[in-house]
Amino acid sequence: MSIRTALLATALAAFALPAFAADYVQAAGSSLTFASKYEGEVFTGKIPGFATKLTFDPAQLATSKLDVAIPLAGASTANSDRDDTLRGADFFSIAKFPQARYTATKFRSLGGNQYAADGTLTLRGVAKPVTLTFTWTPGAQPVLNGKATVKRLDFGVGGGDWADTALIPNEVAVSTKVVFAPAK
Repeated sequence: MSIRTALLATALAAFALPAFAADYVQAAGSSLTFASKYEGEVFTGKIPGFATKLTFDPAQLATSKLDVAIPLAGASTANSDRDDTLRGADFFSIAKFPQARYTATKFRSLGGNQYAADGTLTLRGVAKPVTLTFTWTPGAQPVLNGKATVKRLDFGVGGGDWADTALIPNEVAVSTKVVFAPAK
């Protein structure tokens, strides 16, 4: 076999291999926030310390996966009374459920650089489907800008007297900006 034939065979074999999605880990500059209302007044909060792993290639959505670990103890709305209530048994119950988790293995293209991840949120020991819609900005440090709506009562968040949706709506808006670096 000539060197030329060997090189051609090697090149053809490389093109025949399946493409794999890139693996990413969360980098600095990422944020996870939420917004709701209490008695008609809008409030926002943030959850620092979350950690995201992503396998993603827009051309290979079938091999994509997302895993987000969300520590709830740091949830903050800049109001100490509300924050204490959020961490307590009626809401996040962090003594019993210190972490939430979002995982997704089904991704859909919504056109352009818009996608949806159909995943599962596990919060307070309850796992329910939640769809994260997001914009993907590729580059050396790709960015995922996403939004989801979480129905808090589906997870037992804000039960008892807090279950009144006139007091606090059932739907909580969640937003995230995740900056990624290639996984090593």
